Amino acid sequence: MAIAESAPGVPADAKTLFGHPRALFMLFFAEMWERFSYYGMRAILVFYLTKHFLFAKDPSYAVYGAYTSLVYVTPVIGGYLADRYLGARKAVLAGGILIAIGHLMIALFEGPVGEQGIYLNGFYLALATIVIGTGFLKANISVLVGQLYARNDIRRDPAFSIFYMGINAGAWIGPIIIGILGETVGWSWGFGAAGIGMVLGQIVFVVFQRELHGVGRPVSPELLRKPVVAGLSREWIIYIAAFLSIGVAWWLIRSEGAVGLLLGGFSALTVALIVYLAVWTLPRVERDRIFAAMFLVALSPLFWALFEQAGSSLNVFTDERVDRVMLGWTVPASVFQSVNSAFIITLAPLFAGLWTWLAKRRLEPSVPLKFGIGLMLVGVGFIVLVAGATASGNGLTPALFIILLYMFHSMAELCFSPIGLSSMTRLSVASMTGLMMGTWFLATAAGNFIASVIAQATGGDNAGPDQVLHVYTSISWFSIGVGVLVVLVSPWVKRLMHLDLLDAPVDHAMLGEAGLAEPAAAGLDTRGETRTR
Repeated sequence: MAIAESAPGVPADAKTLFGHPRALFMLFFAEMWERFSYYGMRAILVFYLTKHFLFAKDPSYAVYGAYTSLVYVTPVIGGYLADRYLGARKAVLAGGILIAIGHLMIALFEGPVGEQGIYLNGFYLALATIVIGTGFLKANISVLVGQLYARNDIRRDPAFSIFYMGINAGAWIGPIIIGILGETVGWSWGFGAAGIGMVLGQIVFVVFQRELHGVGRPVSPELLRKPVVAGLSREWIIYIAAFLSIGVAWWLIRSEGAVGLLLGGFSALTVALIVYLAVWTLPRVERDRIFAAMFLVALSPLFWALFEQAGSSLNVFTDERVDRVMLGWTVPASVFQSVNSAFIITLAPLFAGLWTWLAKRRLEPSVPLKFGIGLMLVGVGFIVLVAGATASGNGLTPALFIILLYMFHSMAELCFSPIGLSSMTRLSVASMTGLMMGTWFLATAAGNFIASVIAQATGGDNAGPDQVLHVYTSISWFSIGVGVLVVLVSPWVKRLMHLDLLDAPVDHAMLGEAGLAEPAAAGLDTRGETRTR
């Protein structure tokens, strides 16, 4: 069995910036504008449904949950198509174009207040276009970051923290600009700004993608260009199928129950596929790493179910029950969605430096330990908010407490999300990197769906004032309890990661489409064990 040809990666003599390949900063800016669009639109989505289309809270939360879930389901398919055919670079470009079109479509389908019909269906169609575009872009731009570094490169976690700053720079600016435009000038102005931001992101990616060198190219360009049906190449068949799938996404956004069934079935099939590939195609060490990665993935839905209250129930809580008057100006509730990202931008360099400083002294917490800490911190954030709301009695909750909640959630996110992104690429093999990254986002999709269920549990338009606080209290203590359990089992999970063998000759870039190259060529002995240098 021949070794599959892999992407050459960034050459050792390629120019760097602050010790990292310059491609990292190109991806930083491309992702920044994509997140500007997504988080800015996300900040006003529930308000657009309740204040423009005059939806009640519960159906608004349902649409929000269905959309945000699908945004994280489709990267599983996009990751697989990039692994097998397109390559991450083409996938990111195609996805970005669709996302830009979707955002601009929303601006064109506003219509009169309260009028639904064609305007509401046009809005759903635009959301569906964004969903399919995100499927191509979301997982694969993170894969490109991971492919810039060797698996044992100590710059990997700091690189993902830097990349995460790009995400949060966009997520910080987006709600401020799009929120103010949408809530005070006009909804189409806000959504139009999101579309323009996405176009800027694509310009950055196209103009500077040469910095990627060979990273992210198709596995087999000849196979991709070869005509298959009616003179159409595999590449164009993929694009046409993506266009047709927009109709499926349009129907799913309108059907929260169908999204739940899709998530359950898709998750089961994906986990079964990964387990099959791990057990039957990988040596023991690589198999253990995949199982460790799946443990991390399993924790993701709980974290995101709590964290993603931000765009739904916490957004409405801020609008209705937080004192938002500052210096005589009533700050739009959507603008508070930028607080989390402001903390991320502030704290990310400190966390990146902390991890590096501890790693050099062999004191860095393990990845599962960081996850346990993150789960505890996200629970603490809700406890702080409940305490502030309870102390205020029947009055408005001081804005300080919602800000403190986002501070704790930001610290939790830095222990969870960038570390998870890095771990999916570090623990995976080449033929499964996109699939594993997509599975990470699939778990995030499950978290978003559960988040919509929690948001609806906080009560609709007729719920009592204590209902939301009761729900927040329950989920906070549950998350803290799970976090403690994760901390206790973290040493066992760390052993499954085989970190001492990351510099062994076996490299995920050397594993072919079946998941494993020839044992001798890949640096394995005849028992499938990894040899150390």
